[in-house]
Amino acid sequence: APRRCLSHRLRIPRPRRRRELRRGRIRRSSRGECELKSVNAVVHALETTCLLPSLPEEGGEEFSEDAVEELFKTLYETEEEWDGPEITVEESKDLTEFLTGETTRPPLEMLVWLRTAAFRIGSEYLDENNDKEKNLSLLRSINVVVHVLENTCMKTKPYELQLPESLIPTPETDFQAAAQTLWKLDSNRLQPQKDYIIDVQNYKHPCHKEDCASDPLFTHVDPAVFDSRPTFRAFRLLLDNYSRHCGEEEEVTEEESEENRHFLDVIMETGPMKYCHQYCLAKEATYGGESIPEEEEGFKEVLRSIWLELYSRSGGKMDSSGFEHVFVGEVKNDKVSGFHNWIQFYLEETKGNIDYRGYIKPRSCDDSMAETNGDDHVLTLQFAWNGVEKFVGTSFIGVSPEFELALYTIVFLTTEEEDSDFSLDVGGEVFDLKVKCYRYNDGKNIGSCYVEAMAHYEV
Repeated sequence: APRRCLSHRLRIPRPRRRRELRRGRIRRSSRGECELKSVNAVVHALETTCLLPSLPEEGGEEFSEDAVEELFKTLYETEEEWDGPEITVEESKDLTEFLTGETTRPPLEMLVWLRTAAFRIGSEYLDENNDKEKNLSLLRSINVVVHVLENTCMKTKPYELQLPESLIPTPETDFQAAAQTLWKLDSNRLQPQKDYIIDVQNYKHPCHKEDCASDPLFTHVDPAVFDSRPTFRAFRLLLDNYSRHCGEEEEVTEEESEENRHFLDVIMETGPMKYCHQYCLAKEATYGGESIPEEEEGFKEVLRSIWLELYSRSGGKMDSSGFEHVFVGEVKNDKVSGFHNWIQFYLEETKGNIDYRGYIKPRSCDDSMAETNGDDHVLTLQFAWNGVEKFVGTSFIGVSPEFELALYTIVFLTTEEEDSDFSLDVGGEVFDLKVKCYRYNDGKNIGSCYVEAMAHYEV
């Protein structure tokens, strides 16, 4: 459909286009109007619970209720009688410009009125014959308007971690309890056989070079995961910011710096990272000779330094970081180094860069061990990355980025040992795990951090 121009209302220098609009041809449907009022009430409850206003106290000098109502009517009107309204991307951008413009932006006191007006005026365009398709089209248009309002006039409420008293970290809380609490808090963890499917195929000995898996490890991952889960989306954006070869100096662009900042922002709005911060404070952890900051912004700066700050792994050139090594992977001396993240593994496998060669049983393997299968959340495996081999590597499977970052950060900041042992109850099965943590630059950065699977049994 031709784009409906909003230039004359938004004061954007575009040619004005005239057309005949069907106004007043639709009577209000009392039933449909009541349903829209109910939807408006639900949206109001959600916004009150999850969002905060971001509008200034004073609006633009050209803002008026009449201008907003005329703008909404233009968005909901259709050119043909048999059409339902459909808001284009350009119209959505125009509405955004109107709501954020210096002279047209709304004042804080009009926030609730704006959303109510979006529904009220929308109800005027309900189809008089209750045509389902037309009314669904109208509802989608109202949704677009409300979405723009929320993006431009509101902001997300800061996440507050609320724990039962038994889970609040204290100086006596040990790493075993902390790790299990992180698992409980990982609400973004994917479910095997639902959100993803893996085919572990055959067991192999780590010293044997033969390929014991003819098919990829991952047969399915729900693509919506990388759109609907902010931490997954932000994590994915970081993975292409590095050169995998040690010795090639990394260059951080302004865009990549912003991606780093955004990643830290979104992970700190999750349960595992909130708990990580609380645990480090309870343990009176220090970094660089100073106590861990109580403020989240200060803690994010510690995370940036630990994980994202570049350092030299090959002598001289700034060619590595803790994040790159652990989550992205590197190639050094013709061997894969690091690369302990399942998301990176899956994405590289879909590109044809990974040759999965089979799984490796936990070290303490005996007849009491549970069977390795597609439901496991920890897997030791062998693979080749662009033809370069990784003989043994262990990864969590399906967990969120924030879970791994929180677990390894706790080890780095609250222990001085290379090995931290714990048992993880994943529901029906227990993994005995060992976190290996290697520090770099006199303890300033993470050199490497990963888990080893020692045992795996049913409970």
